[in-house]
Amino acid sequence: MEVKEHLPVAVAAKARIRTKVVADGVSTGCGNLTGFHAGYFRISLSLCAQALLWKTLSEPSGGAAGGSHALRHLARSVPAAAHLLLWSVALAVLVALCFLYALRCAVRPRHVAAEFSHHVGVNYLFAPWISWLLLLQAAPPAAAPLSRALWWAFVAPILMLDVKIYGQWFTDGKRFLSLAANPTSQMTVVGNLVGAQAAARMGWPEAATCMFSLGMVHYLVLFVTLYQRFVGSTSLPAILRPAFFLFIAASSMASLAWDSIAGKFDLGSRMLFYLSLFLLASLVIIPSIDLFHRLNAPIKLINRQVSRPALFRRAMRRFNLAWWAYSFPLTMLALAATEYEQEVKGGVADALMLFLSALSVLVITVLVVFTVLKAGDLFPNGDDPFAPPPPLGSSNHSSRFEVAC
Repeated sequence: MEVKEHLPVAVAAKARIRTKVVADGVSTGCGNLTGFHAGYFRISLSLCAQALLWKTLSEPSGGAAGGSHALRHLARSVPAAAHLLLWSVALAVLVALCFLYALRCAVRPRHVAAEFSHHVGVNYLFAPWISWLLLLQAAPPAAAPLSRALWWAFVAPILMLDVKIYGQWFTDGKRFLSLAANPTSQMTVVGNLVGAQAAARMGWPEAATCMFSLGMVHYLVLFVTLYQRFVGSTSLPAILRPAFFLFIAASSMASLAWDSIAGKFDLGSRMLFYLSLFLLASLVIIPSIDLFHRLNAPIKLINRQVSRPALFRRAMRRFNLAWWAYSFPLTMLALAATEYEQEVKGGVADALMLFLSALSVLVITVLVVFTVLKAGDLFPNGDDPFAPPPPLGSSNHSSRFEVAC
C-alpha cells in the first residue's frame, strides 16, 4: 500500500522536472531571441559583399595586366562550384538570420519596436535588405529571370525606412539629424546606393538615378554633420566604434553606384574612390612627420604617434559582434578598387587592387575563424542593447507567455 501511495508522488515529481526543463529551454531560447538584434546582419553583409567581390574578380578583365591580371586569373581559375558554394553559404546565413529575426518579431514585439525607435538600432534594419541586394547582384545567371521582381521586393522596405528616418530628421525635434546622427546612420545611405547599383545593372537607369540622388543628397548632409562631431562624439558606445568604418563603405558604394549608372569609372567615381582611400587613412593612420622632434627642434609639429588605436581599443579587447563591422566597408573599397583598376591602368592601380582585395579576404577569413572558435561570444544570451524599459506592473499583470518569453 505504501508503494502504491508513493507512485503518484514520484510521477508528479518527474512531471515537474520535465516541465521545469521545458520551461528553462523556452526561457533560454526566448532570452536569446531577445538579444538577437538587427546588428547581427553585419555578418550577412560581409559574406554577401565577399561573394560579389569574387564574382567581379572572376569576370573578364578587359585587358588587365601585371599583378591585377594575376589576381583575376587566380579568381577565374577557381572552379565555378567554389563561387556557387560561397554564394550559397552567404544565402544560407542570410536566410537563417532573417528567420531568427522574424521569430524575434513574433516573440518580442516590444523589443523590435524599441529597436525601431533607437537612433542606432533603426539604422541596422537596412542591413538585411542591403544583403539581399548584394546577393542578388552576385547571383548565378539562373536567377536572372527573377531579378527585377526581387529588386522591387528588397527596395520597397528601404524606401519605407527612408520615409521614416529622413522624415524624422526634418520634422521631429527630438530626432533632428544633429541630435541623432552617428556613424551607423550611413547605413541609410548605403541602402539607397546599393539599390541604385542593382537597378543600373538590370538596365533601369531612371530607377538607378532616382535612388542615387536620394542617397547622395542625404549623404552630403550626413557627412558634414558627422564630420563636425567626429572628435569627442559620444553618440556611439565604445563597443560599437568599428562602425566608424562605415565612412568608407558609404563613399565606396557611391563610387560603385555611379560607375554602374555612367557605364564607366569616370571622374565622379574616381573622386569618391579617392575620398574612400583618404577616410581609410584617416581612421588607421595619423599622417605625422616628426622630423623636428628627432632633430630636437624647439617646435614639435605633431606628436610621435603614427596610429590611431585608442578609437578602437575598447572594442578590440574581446571578440564580439562589432568586429564584423570591419569587413563590409573594406570589401566595398576592394570592389571600388577593381573598377578603378579597369579604368586607370598602371602599377599604382594594380597595387591598390591587390592590396585591398587581399586585405578584404584576410579580414573576413580571420572573422570567420574567430566566429567558429568563439561562437559563444557572439551568442546574444538575452543581452539586448536596444531593450525597452520594463512596462509598469509587468511583474503582476504580464501573462505567463510574456514572463517566459
